[in-house]
Amino acid sequence: MILRAHGDERVDEWYWLRDRADPAVVEHLEAENAYTAAVTAANEALKQSLFEEIVSHIQETDLSVPARKGPWWYYTRTVEGMQYPVHCRLPAAATSEAGAYERPPEVGSGPPPAGERVLVDENAEAGGHEFFALGAFSVSPDHSVLAYAVDTTGGERFSLRFRDLETGSDHLETVEDTYYGVAWAKNDRTVFYTRPDAAMRPYQLWRHRLGADPGRDELLFQEDDEHFFLEVSRTKDHAFVVLHLSSKLTSEVHVLDAADPEGSFRVIAPRRPGVEYAVEHHGGRFLIATNADGATNFKLVEAPVDDPGPAQWRDIVPHRTEIRLEDVEVFARHLVVSERAGGMARLRVLGLDGAEAHVVEQPEAVGTTWAGENHEVDSGVLRCGYGSLVTPRTVLDYDLDRRERIVLKQEPVLGGYDPSAYATERLWATAADGARIPISIVYRRDRPRDRPGPALLYGYGSYEASMDPLFRATRLPLLDRGFVFAIAHVRGGGELGRPWYEQGKLLHKRNTFGDFIAAAEHLVAQGWTAPELLAARGGSAGGMLMGAVANLRPDLFAAIVAEVPFVDCLTTILDETLPLTVTEWEEWGNPVDDAEVYAYMKSYSPYDNVAAHPYPRLLVTAGLNDPRVSYWEPAKWVLRLRRRKTDTHPVLLKTELGAGHMGPSGRYEAWRDEAFVLSFVLDALGLTGAGAPAGAEELSGPTPGPAPVAPARSGTGVDRAGPPRQATPG
Repeated sequence: MILRAHGDERVDEWYWLRDRADPAVVEHLEAENAYTAAVTAANEALKQSLFEEIVSHIQETDLSVPARKGPWWYYTRTVEGMQYPVHCRLPAAATSEAGAYERPPEVGSGPPPAGERVLVDENAEAGGHEFFALGAFSVSPDHSVLAYAVDTTGGERFSLRFRDLETGSDHLETVEDTYYGVAWAKNDRTVFYTRPDAAMRPYQLWRHRLGADPGRDELLFQEDDEHFFLEVSRTKDHAFVVLHLSSKLTSEVHVLDAADPEGSFRVIAPRRPGVEYAVEHHGGRFLIATNADGATNFKLVEAPVDDPGPAQWRDIVPHRTEIRLEDVEVFARHLVVSERAGGMARLRVLGLDGAEAHVVEQPEAVGTTWAGENHEVDSGVLRCGYGSLVTPRTVLDYDLDRRERIVLKQEPVLGGYDPSAYATERLWATAADGARIPISIVYRRDRPRDRPGPALLYGYGSYEASMDPLFRATRLPLLDRGFVFAIAHVRGGGELGRPWYEQGKLLHKRNTFGDFIAAAEHLVAQGWTAPELLAARGGSAGGMLMGAVANLRPDLFAAIVAEVPFVDCLTTILDETLPLTVTEWEEWGNPVDDAEVYAYMKSYSPYDNVAAHPYPRLLVTAGLNDPRVSYWEPAKWVLRLRRRKTDTHPVLLKTELGAGHMGPSGRYEAWRDEAFVLSFVLDALGLTGAGAPAGAEELSGPTPGPAPVAPARSGTGVDRAGPPRQATPG
């Protein structure tokens, strides 16, 4: 296929892989999976050992800390041997003193506690399905009905159901083809939900009355501007239903009195290009986090409910050039803002007038504090979490007046894990333009420092998503084998505020790749590792980062793991018929109308820049049902790499044929998948001792590994990568 734009021609010999209806496409993906299995067969024992090692660190039967919501404590629990969580609640006792602190019930890891009510057992719901995921999950104001949505393909189109929490039975109606999020009106009978268009853009707001035929639901709002996403939620005090419309650069919020579900939404402030804002309600006023009036890193303002337009906005937390304000949590006597300072996420407690009180103290220099489940406005206690690369996630209740921390639970890590045996640091690399790039690292304290050792460097760097340094038990197999695990906080992410993001997008995107390379070079220069011992990993837009650095500095890495990688970015962003394309123009630029953007994207597009030189060993993943990064992008990239590269290293493709962007849905399957990735890394760095299978020389050559599927279909000459809902380092 010859692709033409702006007088330029590109040849795509693998364009035919886009035709999912062609049986040869699925046959090709199955052949790729068989090839990957054959190449990695010698590591089966290692994969199983790594899986067992991962599981040995995890308390398989466990519970979350219950969160108070009205007359109930809500929580989830997991059961050994079961893939999915069980969602439950316990009745809460009435407190004798209004506002008095009530410690959550001590729900142990043994049998279910007396009085437990099971709301949804995901294991039962997932029966018979290869993939299962929950979307919306919201209890009605009187706690009698649960609205929940399920996806059984990984395509992120959900079926919305309603469960009577007294009987445990579902109502007869099911609303098909919905998206994330629902909001209840105060009457307990009306639900607002959203629907996506053919391009997977949530663009419609609908109203459903419990017990009614979904075919008679009412369309309340349709957003026709393809740059905007539509979301629905409710304010914390349940006073308003919130309709949030947002592009990558602009916001518009409408509100509806939740006590009047038949009423009309009214706009807070009409959209203005480049102005973003989000709304919460508190004490008869709206609190608005916004970048209006040049507040690049956002500020917090208040506005009267009756006249909330920008002319009435009054600063509560003024703009600060070095601190990024991200969110606000409201309580009867306090405000708590989530913010970033020096690349770290933290919480600041304020008075109702915005007067500064204090920052919630963090016990480590490199760590993360975040707001947890806080459903009760009248509470004087903040539920929050803390963690670092060595400290497992810890759930806290924080007394906002006394400044006292009550540790409720720390993520249990079995197998003799001792946090004091590990160390975490913040390093700083220098990019080519002089920018200082933060790197978070973790390693065993007994790891030798007199010689380079193995390392895994993770990166993302898009959509202002921040890769916070948090503990994951699945990393321990590498750390205990002498690895350094590092996160490069590259430009395009949000770790150092909005300017950090803006310096890694649009016509500055190449900064993201240069920053990651600078981080890798810094680890080598400081003696932490060496190129032959260094692996890189990233997913989605981070997978595009992997493809770019593989082209730019293949000599710097021994292995690269690119998960659901956005590697054919130019072709995708040129195609307005594909999911999410138009909305992505504010992140990457519009190559359809702008020749400069076209040329710039072509200069870094991983698929367009595969060259005739050696490449590291590569493991690439895809999801057949992925609505964000289409499976054909990684599939085509793998084939082009094999055709053009000059080494004999294997390039492996592993496609989930029954899942989407997030990979396999069950936790055991996810752990097996992680064990597979870790075994690839260890093998690629020569740290397993396992030999290649017989015939590996033929399998790993520069031509397509599986029996090529009808290459003549390619002709003669010729996010999308949006972050996962919870983007977390591997």
